[in-house]
Amino acid sequence: MLVRGGRIVDPRHRVDALRDIRLQGDRIVEIGEHLRLHPGEEIVEAAGWIVAPGFIDAHVHLREPGFEAKETLVTGSAAAVRGGFTALCAMPNTEPALDTAEVLARVSFPQASPERGIHARIFPIAAMTRARAGHELLDYASLLAAGAVAFSDDGSTVADARIMREALRALAALDRVAIAHAEDAAIKADGVMNDGIVSRRLGLPGSPASAEESIVARDIVLALETHARLHVAHVSTARSLELVAWARERGGRVTCEVTPHHLLLTDEAVEELGAGAKVNPPLRTAADTRTLRDAVRRGAVDFFASDHAPHTDDEKSGDIARAAVGFSGLEVAVGAYARALPDLPAIDFVALCSTRPVEILGLPGGTLDVGSPADLTMYSERPWRVESARFASKGHATPFEGWELPRRIEATVVAGRLAYMATPTRS
Repeated sequence: MLVRGGRIVDPRHRVDALRDIRLQGDRIVEIGEHLRLHPGEEIVEAAGWIVAPGFIDAHVHLREPGFEAKETLVTGSAAAVRGGFTALCAMPNTEPALDTAEVLARVSFPQASPERGIHARIFPIAAMTRARAGHELLDYASLLAAGAVAFSDDGSTVADARIMREALRALAALDRVAIAHAEDAAIKADGVMNDGIVSRRLGLPGSPASAEESIVARDIVLALETHARLHVAHVSTARSLELVAWARERGGRVTCEVTPHHLLLTDEAVEELGAGAKVNPPLRTAADTRTLRDAVRRGAVDFFASDHAPHTDDEKSGDIARAAVGFSGLEVAVGAYARALPDLPAIDFVALCSTRPVEILGLPGGTLDVGSPADLTMYSERPWRVESARFASKGHATPFEGWELPRRIEATVVAGRLAYMATPTRS
């Protein structure tokens, strides 16, 4: 395949220039200006597009095994490539949880498998405790050997600080990342949205920012003590960011991510959308969203992550107290990030979507070096409107329904194969 005339952006080498890229098999084999077409090569005309190393979504819920009515590896990977993602990291809140080598093998596809309908690479994030119950540590070394790239009880917090401390110590010895879902269940109680002016106006129980921040603080202190690598998932408050900065100033190996919905939406969305805006952590205040965006601009956030959490339509409708938590994000994320941060330079945007998650989680890709995986994400600054009925994901709930987003995925290439194309190619 010859990808011709695109604007190549490679953060690892600080490259931003018009170049052609030649792919052979599953590798990049040549980069240059005005490369000659070889006989039999497929052409992707990329003029006017940015061509980037394949985007990684390091926080998705693919629901398989156990919740295939919500999503499967097939439908989730189809949504991924439509959204520009060549690789996904699958969270372990499945049934059974991703806590054994046998279960991990069912969801690990580091090379993708188009013949089975799996179009993106899938890397499992294993549970941190048995059944994600927060009581029993696992054999992390065997899970690493089975393909795990990190460890988390995401969807639940390890409530017992002693267990969390032991888990961090064990993972530090293996130099692997622990991903924290920061939410104190006792403080949250029956909260269904952010605790604040809006929740009181609506008469709904709220979950205060301290439910998140208290766990972020606890886990940071434990990570500093054990010299562990800690990644804080879906940061949503200004104080959580302050705590991450505090840890880094003291030599802590602490990283964090932000989601499109926490960058763009506030708790006022609950007034309009009801259960459609229910998510953990909850949508916060306008001051929090401004702080998150500012943190991205100054490099205080390590990468973007969608927290793709598909549900059936029935589960996301009706009373907010009973509605499921979360919504689909893979197919809107890139456009939503661009709407939140239209002034972010392309090289920083690509780093947040590709290079940084690769570096932190030790994944393949993240660069356009010759010899690197032939995984490419191509996008344009062409606006488009969100229509969830057209999603490849089984989950059609999104708070961005009807929004115009300013950045569109044009093509996604995984291992040298054109996995998605918004417009026809020439050959």
